Amino acid sequence: MTYTTNEMMTVAAARRLKNGSVCFVGIGLPSKAANLARLTSSPDVVLIYESGPIGAKPSVLPLSIGDGELAETADTVVPTGEIFRYWLQGGRIDVGFLGAAQVDRFGNINTTVVGDYHAPKVRLPGAGGAPEIAGSAKSVLIILKQSARSFVDKLDFITSVGHGEGGDSRKRLGLPGAGPVGIITDLCIMEPEAGTNEFVVTALHPGVTREQVTAATGWPIRFADSVEVTAVPTDVELTALRDLEARTAAAHGQAPGEA
Repeated sequence: MTYTTNEMMTVAAARRLKNGSVCFVGIGLPSKAANLARLTSSPDVVLIYESGPIGAKPSVLPLSIGDGELAETADTVVPTGEIFRYWLQGGRIDVGFLGAAQVDRFGNINTTVVGDYHAPKVRLPGAGGAPEIAGSAKSVLIILKQSARSFVDKLDFITSVGHGEGGDSRKRLGLPGAGPVGIITDLCIMEPEAGTNEFVVTALHPGVTREQVTAATGWPIRFADSVEVTAVPTDVELTALRDLEARTAAAHGQAPGEA
């Protein structure tokens, strides 16, 4: 089966979610990848959303954290305060799955503004629970499409801390957990370099060149000594993803591909 770059990104991100892990899921691309993982390689993953559902198994992708589909399909629903206080800050979240508008070389995220904070060019959706997820989850995965506008040398605003200024910055800030361990894009996969915690390319998606990645990155991106090629999506993965998107589009009155 042929596939799009967006499908490659979603499949590659889904594969990073280990079966049986407890995942705090962001809305949008993270939710799509996490639910694809649940439908394919990780059927026993426990998906938690900010509004309180634990063990959510939505048949369609939620429009927001308040979508009733999450509560209706969850094993249980608890107050939002318990999600953050007991589950997240209590060290019970294995993976935080986040999106971003901008990200820098150390995995810090901006979802607040583009441009000056007091007179922004674009005002973004905001933080939500992402700062707490980025700060307290045992590890973090980030998924977003790659361009020089989204992968920037300096963030306009740091909404959620990744590895701070690099090195042991996160430890000095007193943040628990490993921080971001992977950035998955429509071009490649990046992982933090040992010691510096600067993100370097560890895998290219099929057909993508180093030149393409370099042109789509706002800092002098580096490549690992050994760069792999991401395995192409299987028919099973693509069928599950497309069925999920089709169900979502039908449920939400969207055109195909908008889900």
